[in-house]
Amino acid sequence: MKVVAVIPARGGSVGLPGKNIRPLNGVPLVGRAVLAAAGSEYVSGVYVSSDSSEILHVAASFGAVGIQRPVEISGSTASSESALIHALQEIGSMSGKMPDVLVFLQCTSPFTTSEQIDAVVSKLLQEGAASAFSAIEDHGFIWEIAGDGTAAGITHNHTKPRQRRQDMTPRYRETGAIYAMRVPEFLDRGNRFCGKTVLVPVEMPPIEIDTAEDWTVAEAYARLHDPHRLSPNSKIKALITDFDGVHTDDCVIVNQDGSEAVRCSRSDGMGIEMLRNRGLKMLILSREQNPVVKVRAAKLKMDVLHHICDKLPALDAWRSEHRLDWAEIAYIGNDINDLDCMKVCGMSFAPSDAHPEAKAISTMVLRKSGGNGALRELSDYLISNDLIG
Repeated sequence: MKVVAVIPARGGSVGLPGKNIRPLNGVPLVGRAVLAAAGSEYVSGVYVSSDSSEILHVAASFGAVGIQRPVEISGSTASSESALIHALQEIGSMSGKMPDVLVFLQCTSPFTTSEQIDAVVSKLLQEGAASAFSAIEDHGFIWEIAGDGTAAGITHNHTKPRQRRQDMTPRYRETGAIYAMRVPEFLDRGNRFCGKTVLVPVEMPPIEIDTAEDWTVAEAYARLHDPHRLSPNSKIKALITDFDGVHTDDCVIVNQDGSEAVRCSRSDGMGIEMLRNRGLKMLILSREQNPVVKVRAAKLKMDVLHHICDKLPALDAWRSEHRLDWAEIAYIGNDINDLDCMKVCGMSFAPSDAHPEAKAISTMVLRKSGGNGALRELSDYLISNDLIG
């Protein structure tokens, strides 16, 4: 019995551009789906179907086999089934034989686990079903607008006394995360529900990412309950920090004589010391001219480059001097002049009060704000997750 998983992941996304490769708590959405599939006891091959070379590259870095999806079935109106059928044809050509069972996973459900995949496949096989899917119990009261414009209950009889939750017949809603189909039946009907269908109740948050608001909810959930952290292969050898808005609260005290002063966190300083004691190379990279930057760097025993308007070339030169790959560098920044550096580094972080664009592209948005514990939170995170190489 050969079971394969296929993860369709289009490059185009209207609601949230680039979402499939956007890191959620350190792991891109497509990477999360690949890791969940790879951990399944049933799945022997994981494939990602996409029209985007960037998505396929990221998927490959997590161990998936990429399938280039034709343009004609890559638009916003193309069905998932069309991508799955094409993927099966490609898999058959590659292996010389069609798989027996297809597991269809969606990256927009970021908290899918290997155990849930196994539960769906197991139910499919045990029940002799043609298809199975994950579902969550739903006690919601669904209404519709009748032809005369009045409200009418669908999942309940609104003309009778309201039932208690425990008295209601259990109802279930698709999670949209996991489907399993027997391949012959699926190819014959071209529909994920291709015959006898069983549902598998699972415990998972009802989060499906399509909009920026969905992403915000997923981030909040991920901080407390997350099946995936950064990839086990993610290790860093250097940390680059901006100064204003990271070491400080982005405010300045101007004295009568024109001199300036800033406030820094001793807790942040302790975090930097903890990282230094673990052998991490560290650099303050700032456009600020104030000599306080050099003074603080000396206090923390960090390298410093300040009065730097174009940060990326300066960081590239420092990286080359220290013989580091971009993947080995973490960067924490808070404003738009940090974006170029954040995009190329292996990990990127932003304080909670950072500019929205910095937060949008960061690997992780920290709970703490700049100058108020963000660096300590980052150091604790790197150490506790064994991310220092």
